[in-house]
Amino acid sequence: MSYITHIELDDANLPPPTPEIEQERKVAMFDLLEENRFALPARDDRVVPDGPYRVGLSIRDKRLVFDVLTEGEEKAAEFHLSLSPFRQVVKDYWAICESYYDAVKNSAPSQIETIDMARRGIHNEGARILAERLDGKAEIDTDTARRLFTLICVLHFGG
Repeated sequence: MSYITHIELDDANLPPPTPEIEQERKVAMFDLLEENRFALPARDDRVVPDGPYRVGLSIRDKRLVFDVLTEGEEKAAEFHLSLSPFRQVVKDYWAICESYYDAVKNSAPSQIETIDMARRGIHNEGARILAERLDGKAEIDTDTARRLFTLICVLHFGG
């Protein structure tokens, strides 16, 4: 399986991120580039360029757009996903993240742990939805799906 060597978020039209959102973005991008699995399956009898890949993520016309290039910056694929399946889980994810950030400042460790478990559960659900939406378009592992979901959340918070 191939992988992503560069990820770019088109967040130019979004409001400035909060420090927490910026931290989520940085961690997800770092972790994604450290280790990921991302491959493009052959489709419609056409040859798909092998990776590694450079991936751009953006929201255009209320759709999540993956722009996939080879290392030589040749177009490898582009796919558009509806944001509808992500809306509720992204909303839930940011709500639980706010609770988590508040708990870290003000709550007992047991409360922080409970909120963090809920946050991970919602995060896993978002990653599962992403993997389903990418089925047949890109092959990813669970950790890659989780990190990409975090980046989708970053893009979606202002979109």
